[in-house]
Amino acid sequence: MKIGFIGVGAMAQAIIQGLLNAKFVPAQDILVHSAHKAHYGKYASQYGLTAEATNVAVVKDSDLVVLAVVPAIAADVLAEIRDELSANKTLISIVSGVSLNRLEELTDYNLPILRSLPNINSAFGQGMTAVAANENLTGDRKAQAIAMYEATGSVSELDESKFAAFSAISGSAVAYVDFFIDSLSRAGVKYGLTKEMATKIAAQTTLGSAHSLMASGQTPAEMIDKVCSPGGDTIAGILAMEDAGFLPSVVKGIDATIAKSTGKN
Repeated sequence: MKIGFIGVGAMAQAIIQGLLNAKFVPAQDILVHSAHKAHYGKYASQYGLTAEATNVAVVKDSDLVVLAVVPAIAADVLAEIRDELSANKTLISIVSGVSLNRLEELTDYNLPILRSLPNINSAFGQGMTAVAANENLTGDRKAQAIAMYEATGSVSELDESKFAAFSAISGSAVAYVDFFIDSLSRAGVKYGLTKEMATKIAAQTTLGSAHSLMASGQTPAEMIDKVCSPGGDTIAGILAMEDAGFLPSVVKGIDATIAKSTGKN
């Protein structure tokens, strides 16, 4: 199986890095092309990928075609490669805001298509990706496309109507979690830790807490209760953060993210 990437920006590189780390396919079976040869040629050479001369060549030589361009040029790129796309190819889009229906309009209503929203953590095998398939993508072909993302982390199949919410709490939230870690780190600095040490402590604690939550099968509230001793330090901190509006501020951040992504802001 050969996987072609049209566009090699940050998200495409994260997926590629995850695939390479997982040894999902040999490096040479990952084909790349973008508008800037100096960029994609050097990148391909660095990781042993196959650099293609054109977008059309990527499609011709690939089984899975990952459209990883900015939304503004997606229609033009699809017009360019449309004649090479066929029912024996699977188009995987990571283009934000372009629906399955619109992808079909720009290509072919018989084309198997997977719309996806990965996040940057895919580079380290810890990605979270939402996917939605059109009716032409079924069976082994669908499993094959989803397996690409399973190699880079976890996958959830969602209705497209939920994509904006998913993007806010998965894609954008990578930055929000980093913001939380940095806030913990700065608090540590306030009490005498170096920034480097405080960041390491906060990041590892966040990583461990997330792992414990996933492994336990319990709710976050149940895990919080385990740490909060009656009359203890932790519950005092929880109550202080609640009083400062921690929960409403997080929800407002998600509200603003969704409003911006859906054009309501």
